[in-house]
Amino acid sequence: MKKDLLKLLDNIQENSEETTQPARYMLIDGLNLFFRNFSVINAVNSNGAHIGGLGGFFRSLGALTRQMQPTQIIVVFDGVGSSTNRKNIIPEYKSNRNITRVTKHELFDNIEEEDDAKYNQIVRIIEYLTTLPVKVITLPNVEADDVIAYLSEKLPQTPEEKAFIVSSDKDYLQLVTDQVIVYRPVEKEFYTKDIVREKFNLDPGNFILYKTLMGDASDALPGIKGLGVKSLFKLFPELSTHDLTFEDILDISEEKIEQHVIYARILHDIEMLENKYKIMDLSNPMMTLDDKEYVDAFIKHTELELHPKEFLKMYEEDQIGGLIRNPEFWIKDTFQSLVTLK
Repeated sequence: MKKDLLKLLDNIQENSEETTQPARYMLIDGLNLFFRNFSVINAVNSNGAHIGGLGGFFRSLGALTRQMQPTQIIVVFDGVGSSTNRKNIIPEYKSNRNITRVTKHELFDNIEEEDDAKYNQIVRIIEYLTTLPVKVITLPNVEADDVIAYLSEKLPQTPEEKAFIVSSDKDYLQLVTDQVIVYRPVEKEFYTKDIVREKFNLDPGNFILYKTLMGDASDALPGIKGLGVKSLFKLFPELSTHDLTFEDILDISEEKIEQHVIYARILHDIEMLENKYKIMDLSNPMMTLDDKEYVDAFIKHTELELHPKEFLKMYEEDQIGGLIRNPEFWIKDTFQSLVTLK
C-alpha cells in the first residue's frame, strides 16, 4: 500500500520542476470516517463519556494528511434531511439504517444512549474542525456523496492535479478517473482505474450498472433475484469491454437473453431498476442549481488558518488523552503546511 501511494505521488510530481506542487485535494466523507472510528474504538474519558469516534476521527485525519500530503482538505457531512430526495424515489432507501447498534461493545445501555453519543461527538468534531486549516461543507437535503461527486469533477483542473476521495462507501468507485482516486480506509487501499478493473472486471464508469443489477444491501436496495457475479458477466460480458448506459443493458437483454429468466425479471422490475440507477448515479449529483452555486463559491474561498490553542483547549476539556500522541506537536506538524500564507 505504501509503495502504491509513493508511486501515485511520484506520478503527480513527475516532469515538474516548478516549486509549486500540483494541487492534491483530499475529499473526506465525514460521517463515514466518524462511524468507522466510533464503532471500533472503545474509549471513554474520566467522566465515563465515550470519545472513540471523536478522538479516532482526528487520529485518522492526521494519519491521512501525513500519508497523502494534500494541498487542501475538504470534509463533507450529510446535510439535514439528506436522504429525502432519494427516499422520494425509493422509500426503502437506507431503511435499514439507525435500527441496530453501531458498536460491538456494551458501553451503552440502549440504542438511544448510543445515538446521543454519536450526535454529541459529531457536533464536537465540527467545532474542532473550525480550528484547523480544513474546509467543512454541509448542505440541507444533500448527501455527502453528491457534494463530493461534484467537487471531484470540479476541482482537478489539469492532468497533474488529483482528488483523493476518502470513504469506505463503494458508490464512489464509479467516480474513479485518471484524476480521481478513492481511498478505502477499511482495506487501506487506493482504488485507481487499474485496481477497479482488477477487482471488479470492469471500468469504473460501469460500476453503477454493476450495483444496479447486483443490489446494495447497505442501502437496502435489492438486486435481480438469481443474478450472481459469475452469471452477471456471463450474460453481460460487455460490462468488461464497453462503457455502457442503463439503456444499453436493456438493449443487450432484449437482443441476447430474451428467453432467459433474468430478462423476465429485469422487465418485471424495470421501474425499480431505473430508480436505483437514478439514485446511485453520482455523475448526476442530486443538487439544485443554488446548491452548485454555493459549492462553487465555497471552492473559491482560500483563506485557511490554524488555531492550535483552541484545538488543544477542547482536547483537554474532552479528556481525549492518549488517542493522539503529543497533540501539541501533532497539530502543528500535520496541519501547518495547509495554512494560507498572508
